[in-house]
Amino acid sequence: MPSFTVFKGQQDGSPRKSTTTKPDQLSGDNVYLKVTASGVCGTGKQITSPVGQDMVLGHEGIGVVEAVGPDVKYLQAGDRVGWGLPHPGQGSFSTNGVWREAFLHRIPDGMSDEIAAPLQCSGATTFTALQGVQPTDTVGIMGVGGLGHLAIQFAAKMECRVVVFSGTEAKKEQSLALGAHEFVATRDASSLSVTRPINRLLVTTSAQPQWDLILPFMAARSAIYPLSVSSGDFAIPYMPLIERGINVQGSLVAPRHLHRQMLDFAAHHRIEPIVEKFPMSEEGIKTALGKLEKGDVHYRAVLII
Repeated sequence: MPSFTVFKGQQDGSPRKSTTTKPDQLSGDNVYLKVTASGVCGTGKQITSPVGQDMVLGHEGIGVVEAVGPDVKYLQAGDRVGWGLPHPGQGSFSTNGVWREAFLHRIPDGMSDEIAAPLQCSGATTFTALQGVQPTDTVGIMGVGGLGHLAIQFAAKMECRVVVFSGTEAKKEQSLALGAHEFVATRDASSLSVTRPINRLLVTTSAQPQWDLILPFMAARSAIYPLSVSSGDFAIPYMPLIERGINVQGSLVAPRHLHRQMLDFAAHHRIEPIVEKFPMSEEGIKTALGKLEKGDVHYRAVLII
């Protein structure tokens, strides 16, 4: 039986190279893939948790189908596919793996593996949070990192007015180039102003927003979407929610039909993450995770085989 390499988590926060073997026969709708790329996402910090020990890491995978099980209906050898959360299988920090067809998504032609990988989680998350927006809406994006820089692009291509909130002016030029119409620096500000009330606010940073500055220009019956993963509380003043009818909406990644819509939308509008590439190796993974932890990665890290 052929063996392949996987990278598992350890308690000390470092990846551990291991090997496993391909099943003699694939059952059900299982698909055997060769992995070509994987995003390195902030929600992958389970590497340092007890749950993450001995767990194959990663959840933003791209690969090529090599073999299919008897119940596979749509995929065949040679198809290029991606997968993200939730997926009931092993992670994407590996050279090969077995995944269920039901959770695999064809990658559009013309979209490279390194561009497609971060879309499997960050792209799906932000695209889902923007469902239902209208071209007349103003969308606020708080934070210009892995989630935020994709949210700017999606909201702009949905023809919304996009207002970006970031701590300093450092990412202003980049945000405007990605499609933002306004940029607001929040650090040390005593007050903020925007040209239109915010209909939907996507909070893509784990830092708590300065609600006393933000809530005054949220529109009536607007919505706030906290998207980053954090173990702390998401705290917000009570009275403005009542007075303005503001909704706080939790959101994980996309259901399968939205995930596939997201990929088509991104391909059509050429929405692309800004990536920094690392090799799929113990050292490459360790370096990427270290830079991610420090916030040194330029928007998104991608592991390439």
